[in-house]
Amino acid sequence: MDRQLIKDLKDKDSVQSVFLVRGKTISMGKNGRPFMALQLGDHTGTLDARVWDNVDEVNKEFESGDLVKTRGQIQVYQNRKQLIVHKLEKFVDTSMNPEDFLVQSSFNPEDLFAEILTFVKSMKNDHLRQLCLDVIEDPEIKPMFLRAPAAKSIHHAWKGGLIEHVTSIMKILDFMSKNYEFLNRDFLIFGALFHDIGKLWELSYDQGFSYTDRGRLIGHMEIACELIDRKSFKILGFNQDLRDLCKHIVLSHHGKLEYGSPKTPHFIEAYLVAMIDELDSKMSTLHQFVSQERENSTDRWSRMNEMFQRYFLLDNLKDKY
Repeated sequence: MDRQLIKDLKDKDSVQSVFLVRGKTISMGKNGRPFMALQLGDHTGTLDARVWDNVDEVNKEFESGDLVKTRGQIQVYQNRKQLIVHKLEKFVDTSMNPEDFLVQSSFNPEDLFAEILTFVKSMKNDHLRQLCLDVIEDPEIKPMFLRAPAAKSIHHAWKGGLIEHVTSIMKILDFMSKNYEFLNRDFLIFGALFHDIGKLWELSYDQGFSYTDRGRLIGHMEIACELIDRKSFKILGFNQDLRDLCKHIVLSHHGKLEYGSPKTPHFIEAYLVAMIDELDSKMSTLHQFVSQERENSTDRWSRMNEMFQRYFLLDNLKDKY
């Protein structure tokens, strides 16, 4: 079957292709009958889809993370593109790798890794530098680091998203250390690398993005603290005070207790890591939202964004002015 790419689909196009199911929900329509809302994806983007008939039977055929063979037609509803599904079934073909249907970073992960390595090697504190090197150069960890997403769905939720996120905030924090000379740059570089490193084990990303058992039971912050212990205890002279400071950066990087941090930041470098992590995450989320709205909508304004509680102008100001 010739695959049709989501980015190329237009209003009234007939569709017969294979997609990855990124999410599905069953809701009740105004007519009192159930319908299925789907998010279908490939490496070029995500498409909303609707199943109106035989919902209970269709629901039994597949789960999120499965590949599905889909037949239907594109329609524009409320100025947004969606697929009306006429037929859908689970698709099993060992020659197709579900990972090929995942959105990928627009950056080369190997190039990003080289940037991170340069930052790490410039750290002045021997113990912190060695800890960071021992992690990113670990032959089991490095391949995971090059592939992993930074989140399941919110920000940098694509292959290579984690290393893209880490590189971005590392660049910002490096600039901050030059602008605010009272900061300890080494703790900032450490925080950029380690704050989300536990996502390597929290998330599964071989077939769609989902949480692992360890991710659900332990979480990426505790996993990162375990990694700090495991690696730092092998470094001669790495004392407990330094270890506690490192763990505090990880445990406080969501900034607020209500955001999931077990601790709030209690020294300035930890506070800044949390601020820049939030900034970069929100910029990624907003850029993705606006890009998808531009692609799927003919309006000049976006839908209401529930996270940011506002509408966004969809004009591309970078190119327009």
